[in-house]
Amino acid sequence: MYQDLKKLFWWRRMKRDIAAFIAQCETCNRIKAEKQRPAGLLKPLEIPILPFAEFSYNNSYQASIEMSPFQALYGRQCRTPLMWEESGEREFFGPAMFEEAAENVAKVRENLRVAQSRQKSYADKRRRELTFEAGEFVYLKVSPLRGTKRFHTRGKLAPRYVGPYRIKKKIGELAYELKLPEHLSGVHPVFHVSQLHKCLRLPEDQISPEAIDLQDNLEYLEHPVQILDRAEKGTRRTRIPVCKVLWSNHSEREATWEKESELREKYPHLFENE
Repeated sequence: MYQDLKKLFWWRRMKRDIAAFIAQCETCNRIKAEKQRPAGLLKPLEIPILPFAEFSYNNSYQASIEMSPFQALYGRQCRTPLMWEESGEREFFGPAMFEEAAENVAKVRENLRVAQSRQKSYADKRRRELTFEAGEFVYLKVSPLRGTKRFHTRGKLAPRYVGPYRIKKKIGELAYELKLPEHLSGVHPVFHVSQLHKCLRLPEDQISPEAIDLQDNLEYLEHPVQILDRAEKGTRRTRIPVCKVLWSNHSEREATWEKESELREKYPHLFENE
């Protein structure tokens, strides 16, 4: 945009003003793809302790059943160091065995921590940190779907974001809860930060966007509105009838050529007047 305008106009701080205008443009925010690194640093999972707690519970004596859950299920006690005295094997093991086992567990946990730290450093090199505050407005990333396959392009100007929506609160380090409208009541309102795009302009100052019929999985289906033209494509022996289709939420400049057979099968109402 700057390269085109500078051929006809000039004013002080022109490039900065154009960049600020584009950053606040609603159409650009909803349609343009981000070229930055994905948002949200890697959050490693906690080193699990549940298996140890489960093992301890299953082998502990329960007063209500007068035995351990393991014995109730299998009919015998679990073979652990606690049972070695009964089996006569205690003399082969001493305190050193328990100290060695504790050291091995601590070593395994430390190795897991080091591996997590190393993997996090690798992942964070290709990601960026992004945070929001409660009350801010953000755009929500969606996935467009087409009812038919195209011959050439895939619709670069299809909306990639909807909104903006207000942030209600932050959940954890990387998730946010949004205040969604009524028609999105079936969508879970908590999203990862990588699915959000910051809105630099208040919604009150924007023109209301045309409605997009979103599904519960944050996908929307584009429908053909009108057939603008017809032609035939193919090789010397095979000819394929095609139609130039005007899609919903798009202008005539974005119309695409589709196979007539697929259109007749999925959208027969387009050919009712023939």
